[in-house]
Amino acid sequence: MYFDRYEKFKINGTTKPMPWLKIPYRNTDKTVVFKLGQTRLDKLSQKYYNNPYHGFLIMIANPQFGGLEFNIKNNSVLRIPFPFESALERYLESVRKYKKLYG
Repeated sequence: MYFDRYEKFKINGTTKPMPWLKIPYRNTDKTVVFKLGQTRLDKLSQKYYNNPYHGFLIMIANPQFGGLEFNIKNNSVLRIPFPFESALERYLESVRKYKKLYG
């Protein structure tokens, strides 16, 4: 299932800059150790979400890396928001809160 994370930030066909959002922690979330040269967000997304398109959820859940997969150091522990439906809903709730506060 493809999900356009930019859809909520488009005005007249132009995408506004993405705000920094948070995905709240839940005790169902998973963790994984990042192995440089082996681990990739699309592969983690495939493994935990059954599709390769939602690595951005993992990146948002790990703000210490500044939103870039290339900033993740070897042996870093990543939080995987889980299960997928919950992760997506937490993301969308964060988007709703942002839009309510900032338009």
